[in-house]
Amino acid sequence: MIDQVRVREIHPCFGAKQNKGRMHLPVCPGCNIECNFCDRKINTTENRPGVTASILKPEQAIEAIERGLKLCPDITVAGIAGPGDTLATDNALLTFRLIQDRFPQLLKCMSTNGLLLNERAEEIIDVGIDTLTVTVNAVDPEIQAKIISGIVYHGKRYEGVEAADILIKNQLAGIQKIADAGITIKINTVLINEINRFHIKEVARQVKEAGATLYNIIPLIPQHKLKDYVEPGCNDIDGARREAEKYIDVFRHCQRCRADAVGVPGKSNFSEQVYLGQLVVKETFSHG
Repeated sequence: MIDQVRVREIHPCFGAKQNKGRMHLPVCPGCNIECNFCDRKINTTENRPGVTASILKPEQAIEAIERGLKLCPDITVAGIAGPGDTLATDNALLTFRLIQDRFPQLLKCMSTNGLLLNERAEEIIDVGIDTLTVTVNAVDPEIQAKIISGIVYHGKRYEGVEAADILIKNQLAGIQKIADAGITIKINTVLINEINRFHIKEVARQVKEAGATLYNIIPLIPQHKLKDYVEPGCNDIDGARREAEKYIDVFRHCQRCRADAVGVPGKSNFSEQVYLGQLVVKETFSHG
């Protein structure tokens, strides 16, 4: 059984307050969801999710961890958050197996859009994931359909409410399976004032009911198809958090990290030293 207290003590995104570092391993090139707010890029300048300087193979990720731990011994978590989805390929799960063999002291943390979470839940449990983050932006298909343009599911493209319905059902069913295995689950929701601002409390209620224990509200970065939308302000975020807190614990210290972030959030960043010069492979499909 996973030690939930240990997770809270040493994972900077699940409650740890001081000097705990994480290392994001950018091993996932492709995605299966086209989110209207997502603009994945390969660069070293933008500090936001969906951005990395390179895409690594699982074996290269293990070498990167060795470099990262030398530069930042405070790293307690090996996370995979993109830049594509972690379940769209086998790269993330293979990397976690290698981490378990070489660095068993590190917490293994995975982020996913949840489209394939229900059907790949046993694999996730099997590989020994300690924490899981699922991005759930709506639990109403009509609202979700305004946030995504489409999904690719078992080789077929779906759009509109049909795509949204498939995504939501798989997310909630998958969260239930993972929670039943004792794995700590955090939910990320991108707050979009014009679309889901007054839907946040229902998302919080349903994900809590499914087994999630922590909720993180991330303000929209206006870009891609939502580039003309307004970025939520402090009052918007605070209001949404207060509504969500009626149902679930809310995380308030998110740094909106890159997919190749290395170090203590808000204090140190060693990503260039660790990753610069690695193999670069650019994909074009959006990360969820």
